[in-house]
Amino acid sequence: MAEENKTLVAEFVLTGLTDRPGLQVPLFLVFLVIYLTTMVGNLGVVALIWKDPHLHTPMYLSLGSLAFADACTSSSVTPRMLTHFLSKNHVISLFDCMAQFYIFGSSATTECFLLVVMAYDRYVAICNPLLYPVMMSNNLCTQFIGVSYFIGFLHSAIHVGLLFRLTFCRSNEIHYFYCEILQLFKISCTDPTVNTLLVFIFSAFIQVFTFMTIVVSYICILFAIMKKKSEKGRSKTFSTCSSHLLSVSLFYGTLFFMYVRPGSGHTEDHDKMYSLFYTIIIPLLNPFIYSLRNKEVIGALRRIMKK
Repeated sequence: MAEENKTLVAEFVLTGLTDRPGLQVPLFLVFLVIYLTTMVGNLGVVALIWKDPHLHTPMYLSLGSLAFADACTSSSVTPRMLTHFLSKNHVISLFDCMAQFYIFGSSATTECFLLVVMAYDRYVAICNPLLYPVMMSNNLCTQFIGVSYFIGFLHSAIHVGLLFRLTFCRSNEIHYFYCEILQLFKISCTDPTVNTLLVFIFSAFIQVFTFMTIVVSYICILFAIMKKKSEKGRSKTFSTCSSHLLSVSLFYGTLFFMYVRPGSGHTEDHDKMYSLFYTIIIPLLNPFIYSLRNKEVIGALRRIMKK
């Protein structure tokens, strides 16, 4: 009888960042500016790299792909969050919820592997410059990028597929600002142990594998930099890698806290802050981190503006 009396949930209610009415409009304006800046910055980088032949190199092809992934990550979350700030209707259908998580999950996983591609590119350019055309050609870089996106789509599809084994009947309230997978587990009537375990295993493997690959690449780069006799050469080489290291630190720091340590005692507010960082803040910062200190990107922008 208990099973028969269950009402299966077909839609959810996202409670958002805050339930305080006085903060809704100010938060809407803040995140609208952030979103518009994010899209202009990331899509501007993609367009600039596509338009300028001087930037058709492995380094910038991977940077353009990273910018596109960041644009997808932000677009999967921010537009619906903005509408919820000004609307009392915070309902999202089950299908839209799954689609939102799928786009976010695939973009985040893809970004992990794109950061590896960028680290490998810097490793070859600095440690084996004479072999660079062979070890990191445009065709090889394109293949790496394609594999990164394929793994991202596949990884997210696995978790979305497993979500369909769950039923939701206890509550339809998700105390979050988007359909985050760990929050869905909390309101599931079906035992989500298998889902939680697979999220932890896949996230740990992907994040640790990609992070350690990046670390090894930069250890080799560090040794190569230390061998340079010229102080000017050292500083120039280090400056080309520092932006990548900053982006990696910000991105992996928040992902580790969210998905490699699920249920580790973090409060809901802390989890929201981590999620805000990698879904909204990092996609905003990346175009500035990579572009403002890059003379080739600035030079390409000036050439485009002159035309």
